[in-house]
Amino acid sequence: LAAIARHPLKALRTLDPRRWSQRTVILLVMQTLDNSIRLVPKPNRIGDGVHLQTEEDPENPNPRHIDAAEQASRWFEARLGGLAQAGVTESLFNIPSTAHILGGAVIGSGADEGVVDANQRVHGYENLYVFDGSAMPANPGVNPSLTITAMAERAVGLIPPKADQRPTALPEAAQAAPSGA
Repeated sequence: LAAIARHPLKALRTLDPRRWSQRTVILLVMQTLDNSIRLVPKPNRIGDGVHLQTEEDPENPNPRHIDAAEQASRWFEARLGGLAQAGVTESLFNIPSTAHILGGAVIGSGADEGVVDANQRVHGYENLYVFDGSAMPANPGVNPSLTITAMAERAVGLIPPKADQRPTALPEAAQAAPSGA
């Protein structure tokens, strides 16, 4: 907001959609901090049951400011004569954004509350699961691929084997320890 106040004409020009891609540089910042989210059951406001809500882990809070991102954007701003901006939700509400499409298959205890249950099974459909970012309930603030993978592995691990199938032993070559171990 301070940058908009200092440079109101530059800020207004950013709203012009004509040739926007020709005059815009987007910087993506990723971090390697140990961030996490928690899924917490909360009672529904209307009706019975609960839904899963995400909360920031108080022991591993998301950073409110990333100095390296600020420095990089100011460096580009000075050299290109532009105006460094962040996303509105990030600036005003401290809600990070992502380039990854997340959500959409809401986790709920029934079809009236969500698309999938806590085990990622689609309500009302036998043997139909959601194992992609659609079942991701919140943006973790970093590349979510490992979180999506962990959620998928957990859900797959909960699928019971077919009654007529028994686990078979791995071939000896697969049981051997990897070389160098």
